[in-house]
Amino acid sequence: MNKSRIEKVIIQSRSLNKEMSMLVYLPCGYDEGEAFPTLYFMHGRSGNENFMTHIDLNVVSDRLIEANRIRPMIIVCPNMDNSRGINSSLDSKEVLDSLNRTINIGMYEDYFINEVIPEIDKRYKTIKNRDGRYVGGASAGGYIALHNAFRHADMFSKIGGHMPAVELQLEDEDKAYFQHQGDWDKYDPITIAKEMTCADFKVYLDAGDKDEGGFYEGCLILNNILKEKGIESQNHVFEGHHNVEYIKSNIEKYMLFYGN
Repeated sequence: MNKSRIEKVIIQSRSLNKEMSMLVYLPCGYDEGEAFPTLYFMHGRSGNENFMTHIDLNVVSDRLIEANRIRPMIIVCPNMDNSRGINSSLDSKEVLDSLNRTINIGMYEDYFINEVIPEIDKRYKTIKNRDGRYVGGASAGGYIALHNAFRHADMFSKIGGHMPAVELQLEDEDKAYFQHQGDWDKYDPITIAKEMTCADFKVYLDAGDKDEGGFYEGCLILNNILKEKGIESQNHVFEGHHNVEYIKSNIEKYMLFYGN
């Protein structure tokens, strides 16, 4: 049986008018298999597609698959820039927020939904429906995963927000992305969840008990809303801060959620 491997895919994005990269993990046995579930896993602020190897996502997946603890799956880590994964501007460009940090604005939701997923479905042996398609992410990547899944509930069956940057109000530093409260509400996972009528996906939320952003508060509120809607949701507060070490210490738990 062949070993797992990681491939780099580069596409010329029509939505962003520039080249964008992603890493694709193909599990052991991929070449012999027919179709595999696919997990899209999003990086946080200032990250890129190399987040996959930074958190040992491929290493942990290899170990769990070999032990038959999870199903073999394809894992895709697309570069989302520092974008929050939203459609924030018709023109793709870098701007500064109120804290003088560089952020990316552009049609990033369109890029992910209309370009990344179809490209992966075309190139690889994926299960090409929501039952075999999952999305998760860490920090700002958790926010990206949640709003994309909630806004496109027909496309995903499992959703993970890991120390997700779910804020309770529009802050000054966010106004480089969101010009108006309506723009914020459009992508705010809590607001979207309140307005959802029904959805049959599974949701996994978690944050550290010492999370510097206090994102366990947003997770708790979101989890309660989802449960009231009859959605299968779980929320965890684990030990740790808002950092890569927290994600690495819990990545096995996440993969057991996606892989079972």
